[in-house]
Amino acid sequence: MDFENRAKKGKLMIKKIAVIDTETNWENDVMSIGVMIADSENYRRKDSKYYILNHEAAVGGMYSYVLNIKGHETINMLKDKVLEDLDMWLKDNKVEHLYAYNANFDKTHLPELSNYIWHDIMKLAAYKQYNKSIPEDLPCCKSGRLKSGYGVEQILRMLGLNNYTETHNALMDARDELKIMELLNLDADLYPTI
Repeated sequence: MDFENRAKKGKLMIKKIAVIDTETNWENDVMSIGVMIADSENYRRKDSKYYILNHEAAVGGMYSYVLNIKGHETINMLKDKVLEDLDMWLKDNKVEHLYAYNANFDKTHLPELSNYIWHDIMKLAAYKQYNKSIPEDLPCCKSGRLKSGYGVEQILRMLGLNNYTETHNALMDARDELKIMELLNLDADLYPTI
């Protein structure tokens, strides 16, 4: 039975979720990973982790200038150790479902996490039938999806955070994507799997 049919038959009972975001370097390799674990009932953060992948970060990238976060523990390790630690942490927290905005990008860059169930936040946030804050005058496709302007920054501004500017730091972006889920206030099991 596929995901959408299971959702129609009743709640999937997803207890904890993780919102994940990555930033890539000039070679299109992941150089940082930010993860927020949250309660699926209210999308309140329970825990978070932020990783910088040593070799990949040394290459540099468009957002290298925001890699470091003051006041937050950052784990600096080699890629295989980062993914091993992240996998163990998610399992210890009984997280099976990963959420990301434009999740195909993150899932493609993290094939080591393919054993998790991935959901795309954008697949609801960019659609009028799910995001009631989308103004009536913005052009949409027949499916209800905005034709343009549905990045994280634009969506959060539509949801009422008028002065919001995206940081492009993996942890801060994961936090902001979790905020989209909180403001949309939709059941976690409605977000499509990819």
